[in-house]
Amino acid sequence: MKPSNDPHFWHVYMVRCADRTIYTGIAKDVVRRVAEHNSGSGAKYTRGRAPVELVFAEAVNSHGEALRREYEIKQMNREQKLRIIEGFITNQ
Repeated sequence: MKPSNDPHFWHVYMVRCADRTIYTGIAKDVVRRVAEHNSGSGAKYTRGRAPVELVFAEAVNSHGEALRREYEIKQMNREQKLRIIEGFITNQ
C-alpha cells in the first residue's frame, strides 16, 4: 500500500539508508518525512546516511497503534525486516 495523504491516518515506514541500514519511523505524511530525512532535518540517525529510499509504509488508525507497530518492527532482526519489505514491494 502506498502512503496515504489522508491526515486521519498514521503510518509506520521504513527507509533504506545509503549505507544499506534500515530506519523505522512513524509519520502522518510519509512523503514529507522522507524528504526531511533526505534534507538532513529528519532523525539524527539518518542525517549522515542520506539519501534514504522509502521501502515500506503501512497505514494505521491511531498514533498509539503506529507507536506499537514501530516498536514491534524495531524488535525484529534485519532478515525479518527484509521479508516485510520484500512483501511490500511485491504487492505494489
